[in-house]
Amino acid sequence: MKWQYLLATLTLFPAYIGAQPPPPRPSSVQATGEAVIQAKPDQAKLDIGVVTQAATAQAAAAQNATQLQAALDKLRAAVGSSGEVRTAFYSLNPNYQYPRDGGKPTINGYTASNSLEVTISDLAGLGKVIDAASQAGANNIQGPQFTIKNEAPVRAQALRQAVQDARANAEAMAGAMGMKLGRVLLLEQGSPSVIRPVIRQAAVALAAQATTPIEPGSVEVRATVTLTVELQ
Repeated sequence: MKWQYLLATLTLFPAYIGAQPPPPRPSSVQATGEAVIQAKPDQAKLDIGVVTQAATAQAAAAQNATQLQAALDKLRAAVGSSGEVRTAFYSLNPNYQYPRDGGKPTINGYTASNSLEVTISDLAGLGKVIDAASQAGANNIQGPQFTIKNEAPVRAQALRQAVQDARANAEAMAGAMGMKLGRVLLLEQGSPSVIRPVIRQAAVALAAQATTPIEPGSVEVRATVTLTVELQ
């Protein structure tokens, strides 16, 4: 009788394991969507400045003012009504010489720096603006940075495509589990970003008749969203 009871117990044990309920199915799915929109820039910004050095602060400042005024006059004529010129930065600092064996440094001159921010909408004339400034005495040219005046429509397009991408990813994951999408529980927008191609330092034309070549290229607007959807 005892052996019969043990056999019955061993026989029923696997059936008890197989009767365990399956793990609960997920109630929602979260997916990320991304989009990149290529757009043509319609505006450019340049930093055009003059850096001068002299034995005294007064001499460095005076020389800088003379060169910058000449560059400013040329810039205003070249930019015309298609842009804007404004002062962005000015500094006047001593130049220190440090002894090799240590000790107190001495001042061996001064450096004056004045920079103008130039915003221009006529991208075809950008090379001529750079050339006019360099020929008039500007010796520190940075840029250009290409931008879009009104980024809102391009951002909206990127967001729409990012949401569509997130929805497609969510449907793919739901289908893989044999489920369907229900109502949207949460939609979060990542920080939109605009990637602007930048030429770090514009080439300066050496001859008066030469024109610095500038190619604006495209501006990339990126959008990222995270979508949480109920599963059915």
